[in-house]
Amino acid sequence: MTATAANPGATAPTAPVRATVHGYPRQGPNRELKKAVEGYWEGRVTAEALHSTAAELRRANWRQLADAGIDEVPTGDFSYYDHMLDTTVMVGALPERHRAAVAADPLAGYFAMARGTQEAAPLEMTKWFDTNYHYLVPELAPDTVFRADAGKQTAELGEALALGAAAARPVLVGPVTYLLLAKPAPGVAPDFEPLTLLERLLPVYAEVLADLRAAGARWVQLDEPALVQDRTPGELAAAAEAYRALGELADRPRLLVASYFDRLGEALPVLAKAPVDGLALDFTGPAAANLDALAAVGGLPGKRLVAGVVDGRNVWINGLERSMATLATLLGLAGQVDVATSCSLLHVPLDARAERRIDPQVARWLAFARQKAAEAATLARGLSEGTGAISAELAANRADLASRTASPLTHDKSVRARSAAVTEADTRRALPYHRRTAAQRTRLGLPPLPTTTIGSFPQTAELRRARADLRAGRIDETAYEQRIAAQIREVVAFQERAGLDVLVHGEGERNDMVQFFAEQLTGYLATRHGWVQSYGTRYVRPPILAGDVARPRPMSVRWTQYAQSLTSRPVKGMLTGPVTMLAWSFVRDDQPVAETARQVALALRDEVCELEAGGAAVIQVDEPALRETLPLRAADRPGYLAWATAAFRLATSGVRPDTQIHTHMCYAEFGDIIGAIEQLDADVISLEAARSHMQVADELAGHGYPREAGPGVYDIHSPRVPGAEELAALLRKGLTAIPADRLWANPDCGLKTRGWPEVQASLENLVAAARTVRRELPRQS
Repeated sequence: MTATAANPGATAPTAPVRATVHGYPRQGPNRELKKAVEGYWEGRVTAEALHSTAAELRRANWRQLADAGIDEVPTGDFSYYDHMLDTTVMVGALPERHRAAVAADPLAGYFAMARGTQEAAPLEMTKWFDTNYHYLVPELAPDTVFRADAGKQTAELGEALALGAAAARPVLVGPVTYLLLAKPAPGVAPDFEPLTLLERLLPVYAEVLADLRAAGARWVQLDEPALVQDRTPGELAAAAEAYRALGELADRPRLLVASYFDRLGEALPVLAKAPVDGLALDFTGPAAANLDALAAVGGLPGKRLVAGVVDGRNVWINGLERSMATLATLLGLAGQVDVATSCSLLHVPLDARAERRIDPQVARWLAFARQKAAEAATLARGLSEGTGAISAELAANRADLASRTASPLTHDKSVRARSAAVTEADTRRALPYHRRTAAQRTRLGLPPLPTTTIGSFPQTAELRRARADLRAGRIDETAYEQRIAAQIREVVAFQERAGLDVLVHGEGERNDMVQFFAEQLTGYLATRHGWVQSYGTRYVRPPILAGDVARPRPMSVRWTQYAQSLTSRPVKGMLTGPVTMLAWSFVRDDQPVAETARQVALALRDEVCELEAGGAAVIQVDEPALRETLPLRAADRPGYLAWATAAFRLATSGVRPDTQIHTHMCYAEFGDIIGAIEQLDADVISLEAARSHMQVADELAGHGYPREAGPGVYDIHSPRVPGAEELAALLRKGLTAIPADRLWANPDCGLKTRGWPEVQASLENLVAAARTVRRELPRQS
């Protein structure tokens, strides 16, 4: 045994250190997968052509990883829509309403489960832990019968092996996480716990593992991120039983159990003692606590540790010397230490080298998926060969980190002085809700069950072409603004014809609800090619929050005022809230996130006040990310919710009592944060509820939520058009939990991704449903 150059007291590795990642972006450099899938949906691309495009993207990914120095590539992480849906197919847990479609055409049936059809609703969608990725929630019942189907997994492993990737590692969602993230199927008692199906599910996983071993897998990774959350003794016992049973299988590859996004806590000794061959642990952010915890349980003697020291969720370069120190410590805690990203690189863009319009000085601070893979490879080489082998890389990394620290972009004295001067009074409305609501109702004059939309209307091909023409210089700013004005006129005219009560301008000028504002604030960087999957074929380009934030000029006031000039009905001002501006950006990691949130909130406060001064009686500040950013451990939540709700109030509390503040949230489990929702002090909240059949309305009622709310009745993530009676039935269900004087009628979310014909029909049905239910209300004396 010899000492390493990184840490003279550490034991050198006894085998070559490998570099790996948990997963890789799926879309391709030009979003080829999105285009192929949407072409298939529209009938322009055959199933064969779609499969061919997907296979080429997988091959390109494996080549990129090999070129970056990755020794062991993941397989099975590629998906046409969602890896949880792929797992549902793998274990045969298909919803009854979709079984016939899947049997008739597996690919079309797969997409039907994701998107729904006119006859069958899709699976519910919600956020993947505290990320902005959405997964499709499995629906299980006491009589669910699981059947193994490893076809996708073995085929993709075979592709990688044929390409020459001898160390290819299939990655599967683990059985415990799969069941913990599932929900009772429609018609099943809501207190049914899918985890009770574990004994029935494990033989299916055993069969899949045997199939993968026969197909050439030496290792298989089973992802168990649900174990970083607070778990009951019964759930931990289930995890112990699952990995005892799988670990004792005779016909299996070696098993690597992976967990990420936070510290494992009480689940770590459970997995450390399990008869599996290795663990993959996150050592970034709050998960850095895994280092001391691993030492406390005696490490992993004789087992493999895949150490996630490269942050897979943010875009900043790694501190290579800091990571080397962590890795050197870990050498004494496991039989074999390999280097990895903290989680799948699905959550970051593909390649920072494509961003040629970012200042080269700033670009030195950035690492996207390709660069992060290379960082993992560099660290593996340094750990295996000593720091002398990577001395040039370490020197360049030190210089890049110092450049960022010294940059004037990261420190604006005026911004910091204003933030430091904020007081508690700045985060409170002039009057409490119960005293200002009468003034708002008098000013607005709305009927019971007022109808509105969440904000965006379809982003048509004409709008996208206009933005492209402006960027390319084919049209000037005046011509572009004429097109935006025409779109606003069309949107307002339709809403008036349909009979909506509170209108929106449609957001035709906005490329994205975060990027649009980020491009107008100091401290943010916009990318051209930094696409990240949100769900299915929905990709976003999260801006990069690199420095202190200020608002040089109004951002949305002009077009809101223009829309209001076209109608006598109230038009909502539409903004994105401070928490979402952070959550859907790559946030800076060189100061507390609460300070960054305060800076963004102050910039938004200026915009809110100018919207009000310009005549807006209703202003919506969306916070869909409030729940998704909730820390995974309960002990960390009070601190987060304190600064998050304070930031929202700071952004919105400067208006008069008769100005109505709305907020919106979508696709999350809201029951955990209803107390925090009340702390926002918004007058009206709209929430996703259609796929969960108004569950959130009952949660609001159970909490005693005293404000106005619009649980969504129209699922905008499906192309199906809901009928007026279907929508009326949901409104009636909402009325069982929320009084008529506090219930709004609205869609689940914005309409940006939908087509005009389905939007028009659905909103007309929404208005008709609201009018029907209004007539059923008791007459006021």
